[in-house]
This record gives sequence, C-alpha cells and structure tokens, in this order.
Amino acid sequence: MTKIEGVCREVIDKTEWIAIATAGLEGPHIVATWGDYVRAVGVEDDTLTIPVGGMHRTEANLARDNRVELLCGTRQVLGSQGKPGRGCCIAGDAELQTSGPHFDAVRAIFPWARAALVVQVKETRLQL
Repeated sequence: MTKIEGVCREVIDKTEWIAIATAGLEGPHIVATWGDYVRAVGVEDDTLTIPVGGMHRTEANLARDNRVELLCGTRQVLGSQGKPGRGCCIAGDAELQTSGPHFDAVRAIFPWARAALVVQVKETRLQL
C-alpha cells in the first residue's frame, strides 16, 4: 500500500529540509537533512533513503529503538485553511545501512556519505 502520496508527496517534493527525530537514553534527539538530498536518491511509496554523513547519536538511538519521526514543510503547498504552508509528519522504522542497494544508490550521488538511513514508512499525517 502506498504511504507517501497526495499532499504529503507534494510537500516532500517541495520541502527544503527534513527533521529526523529519534528517542535515546537522554531523551529525544533531532537531526536534519536537505530535502534535495532525499529527492536526489529518490522517494519510493513506502521508503525514504537519506544520505548520512554524521548522525552518530541517531545511529546509537536506532540501535536501541528503530522508530523515527520525520517532519517536513513548505510554503509552496496550500495549507488546510487555504493559506500558503503545509507540513507532513512521517512515522516509521529506520536503520543505517553501510552496504546493499540503498547504500550503493546513496554513494553513487553522495560520495561523502558513510551510510544510508533507510526509513520504512508506516504512517503519514498532514500538518497545518
């Protein structure tokens, strides 16, 4: 079943950045990536692949709890009240991969990447 569709897909296609939240022993942790990075690798219906340069704390958090939430937004999509601005929250399970097809796709475009953050999308929710 398609998870990333409709307005959520439009938001991802136009967002400048994406925040990535994980849970750790010290509490919530947030990092971000550029929307262009995610679009360059390609957005599938139920999978996002994100190039990873650092994200060491994110990696440690995912080793304990693989759940993530991503948040993106753009003023280029009309919101629910007809005003510019719409967001999308994406929840799913994630892992850092250092080999395999997702990693190869990331490294082909981003040679600096040490890994690929692969998010299996479970749910999307519109914001704003």
